[in-house]
Amino acid sequence: MKIEKLMLGLVAAAALTACSSTKLDEPAPVENKTPTQATTPTPPTTDNAGQRPVQTVDLGAQLDAAVSNQRVVYFDFDSFVVKDEYRSLIENHAKRLNNKKTLALSLEGHADERGGREYNLALGQKRAEAVAKSLTLLGVAANQVEPVSFGKERPADTGHNEEAWAKNRRVELRDK
Repeated sequence: MKIEKLMLGLVAAAALTACSSTKLDEPAPVENKTPTQATTPTPPTTDNAGQRPVQTVDLGAQLDAAVSNQRVVYFDFDSFVVKDEYRSLIENHAKRLNNKKTLALSLEGHADERGGREYNLALGQKRAEAVAKSLTLLGVAANQVEPVSFGKERPADTGHNEEAWAKNRRVELRDK
């Protein structure tokens, strides 16, 4: 057993020696280069001529302005599904609420005059909760949004046609 290991080691050493292609007797090539003159970098000037000061940005004010005229989400008849067209409105409100955790919104759900009082109260609540769920999915804390329903009790338009009813199927986002 020991002889087999010794023979195996000798065969491996012979194989490695045979594979070597670098001759140790020859010196490694050396390249001679003349040193170049080092240049010293120019120090930065402290002259402020031509420079503008850095302007601060008030992110809160920008976010407030972005949502100032975006306060209503409208819904289809007998539906509480938030439409894709209101995605940017909800995202802007989420950014604003995430930027300032002390802000809170009241989400007021409404319905048109068709249907019974209890049904419209429940539908308005589902609409408000759908908007609240959309906001919380975007990182808004649940305690920053309060869904409430007014059903058909506070119409935006008192007309009795489809145009008026479409304006009444809504959720209003109001600061608390």
